[in-house]
Amino acid sequence: MSRVGKRPVTIPAGVKVDLSSEMIKVQGPKGNLERKISDQVLVSMEADSISVKPIEAARVDTSMQGLYRALISNMFEGVTNGFQRVLEINGVGYRGDVKGKTLNLALGYSHPIAYSIPEGIEIEVEKQTKLTVKGIDKELVGATAAKIRSFRSPEPYKGKGIKYAEERILRKAGKTGKK
Repeated sequence: MSRVGKRPVTIPAGVKVDLSSEMIKVQGPKGNLERKISDQVLVSMEADSISVKPIEAARVDTSMQGLYRALISNMFEGVTNGFQRVLEINGVGYRGDVKGKTLNLALGYSHPIAYSIPEGIEIEVEKQTKLTVKGIDKELVGATAAKIRSFRSPEPYKGKGIKYAEERILRKAGKTGKK
């Protein structure tokens, strides 16, 4: 049984919840989010909390209980505080800048990379080497940061590329001459 899924999610102050049998819609100070609810769980709302229960006692249903409890909790966190991921660009001549809804990256290729920023995501660039991806949807923020990182993943010899700020790159020793 899911231990996380059994705990109810408290509704923060200033957040409105619209719950139907198939959808949950959350409105807060930062914006609106909605998510389709699986038919394997039953979501119910009390006065100031939401609880998720599995339809059956099967293992798949109890895992869905924990998943949807976490997704609903992330929705509340997103519309009240928002989410962000910080990326660092390392390498000589590697840089990024934002013009309108396009992120332009120079990553050592023969061409610049123009990435159109998805709706609901905001990207800030500091000193051309530090990117901050912000938004209210945790899944979309993480997917956008992973897509940007995939343009030039960090390599293990010199550490050049795009990495998460908290990521630690394990370095390898380079080639050595004959003895």
